[in-house]
Amino acid sequence: MAHTRISPRRDNRSVRPVIVAGNWKMNTTPSSAGDLARAIADATDGTDVQRVLFPPYVCLAQVRDALRGRGLEVGAQNLHEEAGGAYTGEISGQMLRELATWVIVGHSERRRDQAETDEIVGRKLRRACEAGLTSILCVGELLEARQAGKAEQVVEAQLRGALSGVADRAEGHDFAIAYEPVWAIGTGETATGADAARMAGVIRATLARLGPDRRADEVPVLYGGSVTSASIGEFLAEPALDGALVGGASLKVDEMAGIVAAAGLVAAARRGAEGLS
Repeated sequence: MAHTRISPRRDNRSVRPVIVAGNWKMNTTPSSAGDLARAIADATDGTDVQRVLFPPYVCLAQVRDALRGRGLEVGAQNLHEEAGGAYTGEISGQMLRELATWVIVGHSERRRDQAETDEIVGRKLRRACEAGLTSILCVGELLEARQAGKAEQVVEAQLRGALSGVADRAEGHDFAIAYEPVWAIGTGETATGADAARMAGVIRATLARLGPDRRADEVPVLYGGSVTSASIGEFLAEPALDGALVGGASLKVDEMAGIVAAAGLVAAARRGAEGLS
């Protein structure tokens, strides 16, 4: 199942892609998912934004078929940390290869509800790499950590824990990182574009410290905190951010159309700046 890699060129004119990823979580059914995917494809046609939809496992085949030849890619919301075995109800990276090209790893809801540790997230990242899947690695701090002044420390630890021992991009593993300020999701608190941009800087500085082959400036960093068409502009205005991991709004065609349209303006501006460099 071929797809466009996210790695940009390795020269002075490298431009990170702009990505809009829609995480449908535990919503839609096999009978409805294909129609929603087609409607989103129609509403976001004619853009260079890299668009990925992450339906539930049971809808992957329907969404894959609905999007064939439409310019959108399909991702899975999770994978197991082992390549195979006696793990009832689980899905391995190899199982996903014919259904998806992307996978989300370390989402805050799985860290919270399934007690996924940085070690488990790292093992999942390795399995995604082995299966040839492009990963979105999620990191982000709870409200308690932010209030204690430990937000950057938490995110750095999550990155180090997840990426320790993982094959780097020079060995063929493409990935993006989504910053999820958990404290700003459904709490009434609000993250600003400046908040997210500062954390993007922390993320890239940490990647750079992990080793020269990480090419930290080339890794896309997405914002993932209750994104809507009304709020996305503030985050895309920050040069350090490269798109969004969208939750509930990705189930609404008009919302996705607005988010992708805003992202398309950023992508066009980056291409224009590249042409002038």
